[in-house]
Amino acid sequence: MRPVFSVVIPTYNRYEQCVRALSSVIAQDFPFWEVILVDDGSTMAIPEAFRRLLSQHSEKITLLSFPENRGVSAARNAGIARARGEWVAFLDSDDVWHREKLTRQYEKCQSQGYLIHQTREIWIRRGVRVNPPRKCEKYEGDLFADSLERCIVTPSSVVIHGSLFTRFGLFNESFPACEDYDLWIRMTAQLPVGLVDAYLLTRYGGHADQLSITVPVQDRYRVEALQALLETGGLSLYQQELVRRVLRKKAEILLLGAQKRGLHEEERYYAGILTEK
Repeated sequence: MRPVFSVVIPTYNRYEQCVRALSSVIAQDFPFWEVILVDDGSTMAIPEAFRRLLSQHSEKITLLSFPENRGVSAARNAGIARARGEWVAFLDSDDVWHREKLTRQYEKCQSQGYLIHQTREIWIRRGVRVNPPRKCEKYEGDLFADSLERCIVTPSSVVIHGSLFTRFGLFNESFPACEDYDLWIRMTAQLPVGLVDAYLLTRYGGHADQLSITVPVQDRYRVEALQALLETGGLSLYQQELVRRVLRKKAEILLLGAQKRGLHEEERYYAGILTEK
C-alpha cells in the first residue's frame, strides 16, 4: 500500500538524536507513513541502538547513505526523489514529533484544501523550554510578507503536497544555510499556508553543530534568494515592492558589516544592490 506521508530525515553525525527522532515517527498513531533517512556522509561509528531500530522497522524505513557530506539540501532532495507518499514531511534529526502529529495533519489535508501546512511547536534551548519571540508566532493564510523577513515555516512541522516540488523546485543545494527560507518564499509567493492549531512538535536547539551557529552572516544567502525570486518573475507589483524593500534592508546591514571587516568584494556587491532601481 502506498504511504500517505513520506517523512524525510537528513542526519549527519547525530545518530543518538536520530534514534529519538525516528522513534517519534514510529510512535505516530497514524500508520500510513514511510521514512527516508538520509545519512549525509557521517564519519562517526554507528551505535547499536540505531542499527537495531532500522532493522526492526526495515519495511517502513529506507536508509540512503552519501559517501561524503553534501549538505542538508542535497540530503532532503534525495529523500524527496525517493518519496512514494502523496505528501512529504520533514523531520530534523534533533527534533521530535508528538504522537498525534500525522493524524492531525492528515485531517487538515482532507478538510481544508491547503497544499502546504504546519503545526505549532515547543522550543527547547539547552535543555530549557523557552517562549518563541512574538514575531515567530504562527498563523494561517498569506505568509509571504513575513516569510521575506524571516523563516516563518518550520521544516520539522511542515507537510507539503508532493506536486509542489515539481511546480516550485527543490532545495537549493548551493546554499549551506537558509535553503528553507529560499524554498518558502518561492512557495508562499503563490500559495497560502495552513496551520494545525496544536503543539505537535518539540524543537531542540543550542547544539554547537547547528547551521545557525556554524554558518556566519546567514542573511547573505537570504539576499541571494531574494534576488533570484525577483529574477524568476511571476510576482505581482506589490510583491515585487515588498521583496525590493526587504532586499535593500538586508543589503544595507551586510554592506556595513563588509565595510567594517574590510571585505571589499562583498562591499561592492551589496553597494551594487543598493544602486539598483
